[in-house]
Amino acid sequence: MIIVMKPNATKEEIENVEKQLCELGFKTHPIFGEVKTVIGAIGDKRHLNTNIISTMPGVESIVPIMKPYKLASRELKQSPTIVEVGDVKIGGDEIVVMAGPCAIENEESYITTALKVKEAGAKILRGGAFKPRSSPYSFQGLEEDGLKIMAAGREATGLKLVTEVVDTRDVELVSSYTDIIQIGARNMQNFRLLKEVGMAKNPVLLKRGLSATIEEWLMAAEYIMDSGNPNVILCERGIRTFETSTRNTIDLSAIPVVKEFSHLPIVVDPSHASGTWKYVNALSKGAIATGADGLIIEVHLEPSRALCDGDQSLKPSKFAELMKELKPVANAVGKKL
Repeated sequence: MIIVMKPNATKEEIENVEKQLCELGFKTHPIFGEVKTVIGAIGDKRHLNTNIISTMPGVESIVPIMKPYKLASRELKQSPTIVEVGDVKIGGDEIVVMAGPCAIENEESYITTALKVKEAGAKILRGGAFKPRSSPYSFQGLEEDGLKIMAAGREATGLKLVTEVVDTRDVELVSSYTDIIQIGARNMQNFRLLKEVGMAKNPVLLKRGLSATIEEWLMAAEYIMDSGNPNVILCERGIRTFETSTRNTIDLSAIPVVKEFSHLPIVVDPSHASGTWKYVNALSKGAIATGADGLIIEVHLEPSRALCDGDQSLKPSKFAELMKELKPVANAVGKKL
């Protein structure tokens, strides 16, 4: 539920309401607006006597949240959340592009790629140090050595980093190297991992599961937010359907649906969605046209020799062309790139 405070409510009145709610077993999440403050209260409403709260000084009204996801719901927070990663803002009026190789292979190629994607306009550098694969015999990543290479890439370019964590035991390690923690599609409902990254300070990029509904996806975000981390970025990366001509089926309708039901920013991964580099440009344009706040795109110097997902990776020259083509699309929907 939401406790709406009066426009002139004092700091003391707000704190008293929070204290009362906490004593009743609720978790409180205040949101301070320009005019009013609202307090999100998460807990068992059977323990709440609404008359006590509604008559407290400074309280204007109590509004129930009908969606099963509470903190991620637009019922709690009407204005869009902007996740700040240093000076990069995701969810505002600028399209943020994250780019880099699927897997980190060696320092020389990674830094070369990093410099090229920065030159083309990318704001965040991606790369996989821990690579969960369908086959145990496939390349699994360089692990901490890969994280060290990513850190060198950040040092060389000034770009922020995003990389995936796959195990609760590695959250602290990955957090110490990266700027954004990624939760992959296979781990979207790994609830212990979601809780663990919820206790980290880094923003979290949460990819949609292979067969997850939008409600299940937002409930996964709820786990992270309920554990104390409000900085969640949703990522649509295609879902599994009967269609076999692409790796997955990209759900562009998820973008406006998420925008209606949630205040969280959403980015799109056209590389994993298609599985084929030839379709990345078209899907990227479609994602921006339907309201995405950003893109995460795989770029490799020599895709034919990539250890992971070469078929869906753009060469740096193709990526630079795409970035130029995206600008008029962004402008057409009132965004900049």
